[in-house]
Amino acid sequence: MANPCRKLLFNIYMGFYCSTIMPQMCICSQFSMSSTDPFNKDPRAFPIATNGEPFPWNKLRLPSMIIPLHYDLLVHPNLTSLDFIGFEKIEVLVRDATQFIILHSKDLEVMNVILQSEEDLRYRKPGKKLNVLSYPAHQQIALLVPEKLMADLRYSVAINFQAKLANGFEGFYKSTYRTRGGKTRIIAVTDFEPTEARMAFPCFDEPLFKANFSIKIRRESGHIALSNMPKVKTIELEGGLLEDHFETTVKMSTYLVAYIVCDFNSVSGTTSSGVKVSVYASPDKWSQTHYALEASLKLLDFYENYFDINYPLPKLDLIAIPDFESGAMENWGLITYEETSLLFDTKTSSASDQLWVTKVIAHELAHQWFGNLVTMEWWNDIWLNEGFATYMELISVNATYPELQSDDAFLDVCFAVIKKDSLNSSRPISNQAETPTQIAEMFDAVSYNKGACILNMLKDFLNEEKFHKGIIYYLKRFSYGNAKNDDLWSSLSNSCLGDFTSGEFCYSDSKMTSNTLAFLGENVEVKEMMTTWTQQKGIALVVVTREGRSLRLQQERFLSGVFKEDPEWRALQERYLWHIPLTYSTSSSNVIHRHVLKSRTDTLELSENASWVKFNVDSNGYYIVHYEGHGWDQLITQLNQNHTLLRPKDRLGLIHDAFQLVSAGRLTLDKALDLTRYLQHEASIPALLKGLEYLELFYHMMDRKNVSDVTENLKHYILRYFKPVIDTQSWSDKGSVWDRMLRSTILRLACYLNHAPCIQKATELFSQWMESSGKLNIPSDVLKVVYSVGAQTTVGWNYLLEQYGLSMSGAEKKKILYALSTSKRQEKLMKLIELGMEGEVIKTQELSLLLYAIARNPKGQQLSWNFLRENWTHLLKKFDLGSYAMRMIISGTTSHFSSKDELQEVKLFFESLKAQGLHLDIFQIILETISKNIKWLEKNLPTLRTWLLVSS
Repeated sequence: MANPCRKLLFNIYMGFYCSTIMPQMCICSQFSMSSTDPFNKDPRAFPIATNGEPFPWNKLRLPSMIIPLHYDLLVHPNLTSLDFIGFEKIEVLVRDATQFIILHSKDLEVMNVILQSEEDLRYRKPGKKLNVLSYPAHQQIALLVPEKLMADLRYSVAINFQAKLANGFEGFYKSTYRTRGGKTRIIAVTDFEPTEARMAFPCFDEPLFKANFSIKIRRESGHIALSNMPKVKTIELEGGLLEDHFETTVKMSTYLVAYIVCDFNSVSGTTSSGVKVSVYASPDKWSQTHYALEASLKLLDFYENYFDINYPLPKLDLIAIPDFESGAMENWGLITYEETSLLFDTKTSSASDQLWVTKVIAHELAHQWFGNLVTMEWWNDIWLNEGFATYMELISVNATYPELQSDDAFLDVCFAVIKKDSLNSSRPISNQAETPTQIAEMFDAVSYNKGACILNMLKDFLNEEKFHKGIIYYLKRFSYGNAKNDDLWSSLSNSCLGDFTSGEFCYSDSKMTSNTLAFLGENVEVKEMMTTWTQQKGIALVVVTREGRSLRLQQERFLSGVFKEDPEWRALQERYLWHIPLTYSTSSSNVIHRHVLKSRTDTLELSENASWVKFNVDSNGYYIVHYEGHGWDQLITQLNQNHTLLRPKDRLGLIHDAFQLVSAGRLTLDKALDLTRYLQHEASIPALLKGLEYLELFYHMMDRKNVSDVTENLKHYILRYFKPVIDTQSWSDKGSVWDRMLRSTILRLACYLNHAPCIQKATELFSQWMESSGKLNIPSDVLKVVYSVGAQTTVGWNYLLEQYGLSMSGAEKKKILYALSTSKRQEKLMKLIELGMEGEVIKTQELSLLLYAIARNPKGQQLSWNFLRENWTHLLKKFDLGSYAMRMIISGTTSHFSSKDELQEVKLFFESLKAQGLHLDIFQIILETISKNIKWLEKNLPTLRTWLLVSS
């Protein structure tokens, strides 16, 4: 608290704090001045700076009195001493008179600050040195000016600063790689999203404060420098240093600034519109860049045509970073990638690896429009960036690489988030986030996956043409500015209606039936509908009861792990209501019927008799459907008689919904398992894989719990029931993408279940590979299973670890690491964890996935849990609390638990962290997940045991 006896040394004039500014950097009337000085009125409400002075700002968000217009930034990283010095001049515009400037700064030493007015600059006056106060709790510094800064005038703030290159994965940090000859090289790289630009230079580090950036980088001759824009010149300095000058950027947010000093090589090409695209990697991995270049050129051409907006920069670089925490980062003009998200090795990258690389490239390129060109106003709406980019993966990859059949993979995007969204501890898509940790937690499946899925649902409701026109209108209207939810809904409404004031109708498809007609008076319909999906958490359950031709509909909140008979169920249902764009088909025709369910209950009439009704056609809707009465029996009968009368995605959706309903106590497990019996005739690989996924999930659950009789019976059932599928697999890379993904999955599972022919073939291939000193080219789709079988012997495990250190393929290294984690020997598993903590042989960035894999190993689940508790302090030094890696580590080592004792242990651990002031939303998600697992076992273990006995 501020000392009330301290005499105030300066006067403060502070405008009414407003969290938004107009997209264009103009002087806006929405900012009003406070008639009194809140600091003078109650200084105790303000914090104390590190030097004991009162700090003149008490909010996490920056004040809006001053906005940046232009940064002139010079940075010189020293890759020997591992530090950097910087100098910047920030041109600012004063909106409201003030006597201080608040900037973000974290772990930077600010050495000197000079303020110059327009008059000072015009007459070349030296300017005034400013006092600097620091308040680390808010990652802010205050620049105190001796004379009031006047409204509507521009000033220049010059700052000298320095810092160490960060050791983690954020801000301006060091990254290392090993050459094929065993030498270690160091590079310097930035990663600023969401709140880490402040670790590299003092700045207005919020997405609303867009500005232009002129960047200069000093380097040695053995390195190159890259930044957002093309290099315009290089100046030679004393001592052999070089200084690269880059073109001034377009107006953008600080989190998109990027610069890198490295010694990488590149491959380049040019799009049809003349944009130079380059892909960079370390010299030994240059040969793995060619697929990324091909994909980037095709995707950038597609996006320019699809959005009807040219990519606004003259170049686009994509670079594979050796140490990188997330999959990729969309820095405008200089996109950074984790190596396995960009590089493609024709010898060791599988079909799923290719699909992954293509989707990540598509995601980041989509951000050049969604996120970079149009940015959300604040992090509470990060889904406008991430949800759209995830959705555009589907659209762009389908168009440019139809052979990858990514459309069939999109449903898993939605199914993955439903697991989290069906818990009471989920959150709305648009959610309050203020602290850096809260903001970091917004980068989750709700923002990415659910955001994409509700956009896909809306596209299906409006139709593709109207949706397409709407997003073009949105991008053009808010280019180089910021937007919020309502801006998107307004854009989609306008595009749908054209001249919306005339009161036209908007049709969701060409068939103008009463179920497809929606009146969008003054933008109400789209906004009213979509607000129910973005402003409240959770997912809807549609319960269908059929009586003759009448369909009674009821919507509820779907809750996994909470049964209708539970006392808390009713309270958790209150105030939840969605506007659900329903679709359904029947056995009598292929017509897709539509109806918007806005109330808790409703009734529909079928036009003709039907033996079954299926809601959520092609699973385009983000909701779960339960069929009361004989509804499920009718669908199961149809699947067994002729499953092809139901669409492939409908079959996939039925499998998913059935097992989700089991977790909510709405469908018995034996009924859901009965539904999967038809799978031996299933030709749609995604549906077949979904059924196998649940059976494998149950097997691992029983194996970890050591329920030996059920484990053994389930193993025999899978191997017997899917024997025809297993036996037809070749150990090759032939076939379609889905043929190849089925091969990888089914052979991995067969060998894990000790299927003798599988073990024999994998052992044979592994022995040949070892005898060839690792030179034998094993088909990439079966590499993981071959390595996993080989890792079960001491000799094989040791050889794999040796090859891991030598491999230049990130795709191969991930397969080897997975294989090493399947060892049954705990000392081997502990060795992997130790290597991950050391960060030399196994990069620290792999630790989260490594711990996740070890925790799924029955021999490693307790090991990983003990490690987390005993090494918590060490882990916090490597990863920020709210980072994706830390959340993955916490969840990966605990969320599979399924006993009351384990639940109590996790509770106590989380309580001890909270007592230290450490809290994450994921804590409650994990506790709820463990409780759900316990409940599932209590209710369904006897049923599973009986069903397997009957099926044997």
